[in-house]
Amino acid sequence: MRARVLLTAVLATAALAVTGCGSDDGDGEAGAAPSTAASSPATAGGGAEGEKVAQALSFTATTVDGKPFDAKSLAGKPAVLWFWAPWCPTCKGQAAETAKVAEEYKGRANVVGVAGLDKNSAMRDFVADTGTGSFPHLSDEEGEVWKRFEVTQQSHYVILDKNGETVYEGVLPGGEGLAEKVAAVTG
Repeated sequence: MRARVLLTAVLATAALAVTGCGSDDGDGEAGAAPSTAASSPATAGGGAEGEKVAQALSFTATTVDGKPFDAKSLAGKPAVLWFWAPWCPTCKGQAAETAKVAEEYKGRANVVGVAGLDKNSAMRDFVADTGTGSFPHLSDEEGEVWKRFEVTQQSHYVILDKNGETVYEGVLPGGEGLAEKVAAVTG
């Protein structure tokens, strides 16, 4: 528990140092893309051959089941990054809707869980208990992906368009509205 509080404090301090008071315009819509989702894509491999990959997708991680994950594989399609913690009841409440959206938009949009604020064993248990194993979940015990997207609380969504630009960032209680937001970026 103490480690969770410390990690949360470190993440919050880092986010505030980088962003000041933030750029949210009050309704959850991102006022500007975070600095990690640079406006000018960098050419890199990973997506379709010759495809440009945004800075937001220039990271690697490990999934909760120990597999390597390269975010460049998300390039060319909209992506939902769902930041959650295993002990979070709000996150558990979002699981069914997030899994439903992942299934409904399979092949047209990517959904990736980004688990943090606990140990990998608890993250694996959460995925099994919530039935969300149909899409990848990153084990972000050190909070690196959370910091990259300036996320300071669990139960948070970041939605990227096909170019890796942030089009939504915020909380969606019970996942309500997620399907509509994904529909808007998939056309």
